[in-house]
Amino acid sequence: MNRFTLRAMLAAALVGAAALAVPALAQNIAVVNNKPIAKAKADAIISQLAQQGQADSPDLQKAVREELINREVLMQEADKKGLPGRNEVQLQIERARQQVLIGALAQEYFKSNPPTDAEAREQYENLNKNMAGKEYDTRHILVEKEAEAKAIIAKLKTGAKFEELAKVSKDPSGANGGSLGWARASTYVQPFSDAMVKLAKGKYTETPVKTQFGFHVIRVEDVREAKAPSFEESKPQIIDAITQNQQWQQMKFKAMIDELRAKAKVE
Repeated sequence: MNRFTLRAMLAAALVGAAALAVPALAQNIAVVNNKPIAKAKADAIISQLAQQGQADSPDLQKAVREELINREVLMQEADKKGLPGRNEVQLQIERARQQVLIGALAQEYFKSNPPTDAEAREQYENLNKNMAGKEYDTRHILVEKEAEAKAIIAKLKTGAKFEELAKVSKDPSGANGGSLGWARASTYVQPFSDAMVKLAKGKYTETPVKTQFGFHVIRVEDVREAKAPSFEESKPQIIDAITQNQQWQQMKFKAMIDELRAKAKVE
């Protein structure tokens, strides 16, 4: 990870850690002009970075320490210049405080008002419509040149086993006889899927199929109607997807505002 990316992540983590209470007797990671920087603050930032996938390490701990020192030096200089007392600065601080608190309030509201069963079931039905159709159990052999694909087709016509010929495939599936498993046609690039859906069970393409990856020889092992998982099986994933949906969040946020405005006395 480069220095600029790490600094950006640290900046974001510092915003999230700003509201954390620091124990009075906390161990310090540094003292800047007689003002201590508590280790608890650094630990909170590292914990947040770990949740984002950043591995804890001596280098990360050092980077967090350096960033906190830099910020403390800058804050002390800002205090010396009397910046916190300026009206425009106070307004910006208040706006930032409001933004953080409103964001926290919204997240709390989302947790307390999760998607309803009706919302989840509607999403499930919509997904099922898109999932309707057939699934194909397919094998393929991918080669660089059209002549190679034609040679493979010629061998298949003389009785050679597809699984054995698949060993020359450029695709990793060649190690498994060219098997791609069960999938819908939409899973594959169009030249491939167009050729695949025309094949009957047990048949292979008798002319090479060209895609951006090379030339394919395709065989369909079996075909079946796609079967969607039940609502109860899908519900946890659907609820999570709805919760992360920006449109749903905006709708919930508006509902929260409307609810609070209805209770508020506005003169």
